[in-house]
Amino acid sequence: MHTASPVLQEKPEPTVRPATQVGRYLWHRLRLDLTGLAFAGLFFAWSMTPSLLPREWTYQGLVSGISLAAGYGTGVVLAWFVRSVVFPLLEWPPPSRTVVWWTRGLTAVGTVSVMVSALVAAAEWQNEIRALLGMDLATTQSYFRAGLSAIVIAAAIVFSFRVLRAVVRFIGSGIRKLLHLPVPIVNALGIVIVSALIITLVNGVLVRGLVLAANSAFSVQNAEIEPRVRQPAEPERSGSPESFAAWETLGLQGRRIVSRGLRAAELEHATGEQSQEPIRVYVGLDSAPTIDDRVELALAELDRTGAFDREVLVVATTTGTGWINPNATQALELIYRGDTAFVGLQYSFLPSALSFLVDQDVAAEAGKKLFDAVYAEWQQRDPETRPRMFVYGESLGSYGSEAAFEGLADLREKVSGALWVGPMNMNRLWRSLTERRDPGSPQIQPTYAGGLVVRFANQAADLPSADELAAAPWLEPRVLYLQHPTDPVVWWSPELLFQRPDWLREPPGYDVSPSMRWRPIVTFWQVASDLANAGRIPYGHGHLYGSLILDGWIAIAAPDEWTDADTDHAHEVMGSLSQFLLPRQSPISEEGPTQ
Repeated sequence: MHTASPVLQEKPEPTVRPATQVGRYLWHRLRLDLTGLAFAGLFFAWSMTPSLLPREWTYQGLVSGISLAAGYGTGVVLAWFVRSVVFPLLEWPPPSRTVVWWTRGLTAVGTVSVMVSALVAAAEWQNEIRALLGMDLATTQSYFRAGLSAIVIAAAIVFSFRVLRAVVRFIGSGIRKLLHLPVPIVNALGIVIVSALIITLVNGVLVRGLVLAANSAFSVQNAEIEPRVRQPAEPERSGSPESFAAWETLGLQGRRIVSRGLRAAELEHATGEQSQEPIRVYVGLDSAPTIDDRVELALAELDRTGAFDREVLVVATTTGTGWINPNATQALELIYRGDTAFVGLQYSFLPSALSFLVDQDVAAEAGKKLFDAVYAEWQQRDPETRPRMFVYGESLGSYGSEAAFEGLADLREKVSGALWVGPMNMNRLWRSLTERRDPGSPQIQPTYAGGLVVRFANQAADLPSADELAAAPWLEPRVLYLQHPTDPVVWWSPELLFQRPDWLREPPGYDVSPSMRWRPIVTFWQVASDLANAGRIPYGHGHLYGSLILDGWIAIAAPDEWTDADTDHAHEVMGSLSQFLLPRQSPISEEGPTQ
């Protein structure tokens, strides 16, 4: 007799709420890493913290999107290391599904909360910076748009890396089938092969291709002859019919330099005094095949124009594209009523940011060879009649200009003065003087040897007026660096990665947000991001020096009879000309803002 076996009844499955189902579905589809998500939110918040300059929401979205993806990647790598190395050494029981889902939910909510809080705080911080720079205030809504664009950019970056990971696995699968190796070795080989291919492409094909493409693109731009730029008729200018340097060979920036600026009659009208025709000598990349040939051509132009018979001669080192700030030439010509000569030569097609990466040595070589040649010729002239000789450079141009001298003693022995604007943090002489500044003087505006020879100015108020110069203990030849507290070109350096600079320990500069703090890696990235934004803010901040250059020339090179009334009048004239000094006021960006 058989006993009926009891019927086993299945337990009813627990009811799953629709919201939970949607959450699980999205999590599995997106395959988000918990640790990566947490780090992404943290990196995003850091990218929103105050830096030197304000940012439009589109640019902030780009910066934060890259940061978001970098944070996610950091978290993923860290989580992988903990799972692969740390957890096997521990004997912890695996967490239950409930704990896992609660942890995921709390992490997601926490990450979103951190991002939203960072966006709200960023709007307040950005307005603080904008107020210091005299800009219109931004709205919180605009920074929510930055947040959305950051998510889209980060998603695109993460997707690209997932594609790479799929490629690694595909290659690993092929190696495993072919060689029958263990999975860990196969995965390692896949990573090595893909990494080697990427490095080869980036360092070889991609970089070389980008440089060639950039050179090609900017060489085309360099050859452009703008409709509103006219060939000069004055023999005192390169590119004129009498010039040894043909108009078509001067390049885009060279043609702008020699075609613009007040002529003798205009200077007389502006100053009410008799004026001479200013000399502007410029040699482009296409004017001669090599640097040595271009230097020889520049010397021939100086001799042809009578530059060594003028009151002042300036050897100006250009930026990457051959740019010289029009304020620098026009201001000194105004001060000396045209009794001046400027000489510069082009050594690259590329903007300063790219030239800094690929043409550093060329900039230094061009700056040194041009100065040495001009100085050798100048020395042969009668000391009673030869001009006072000055050097000038801005941004990468200051780096190239400094390269002409072994040190401060060599500089003082050879020139009547030096004006260097927005110096790069890598400038050898600038770094040496800043590091050896007087005890107690701030890095953002150091005092060196009591200011007897070298001075640093953030704004016009830091300089002695014309009436004070006679009594001021500033020995000639004078050396002056103009550097805004908010200029990232001056303050960005690799040391920011892991070392707090003195300028972030000391009281902030007049236009630096007091909320800015140093954080390892973060500050390096933030200030690096400011580099691309340094020419898109009002004059007097960032990398736009505007009329401060006029004050700089007055401080180091003004004639003995110059007065404060002359300074005020010169500022009025320069202010009326500001709209004609565009379109390029900064080597950082093609278009500067109007004043």
